[in-house]
Amino acid sequence: MSDMRMTAEIRTDFDCEVLGLPSEMWAECVMRIEDSDDFHFEIIAEKRPVIHLVIGDVQWKGTIEGLKILLKNA
Repeated sequence: MSDMRMTAEIRTDFDCEVLGLPSEMWAECVMRIEDSDDFHFEIIAEKRPVIHLVIGDVQWKGTIEGLKILLKNA
């Protein structure tokens, strides 16, 4: 069994913190790994959905289309 510990927080605009939770306009997830950077993911469901990714002090914010382009070119 691994000694690594991780915690996760998931929230939406309905102020829920459970698996399979409903959401109308936004949701976010924060993962914390012991002795490592936090990973924060947020999505805002607009006409062109916006994604915000933060890993430690590095961040990216843009559309789903922009993220697909970024990942394809990586």
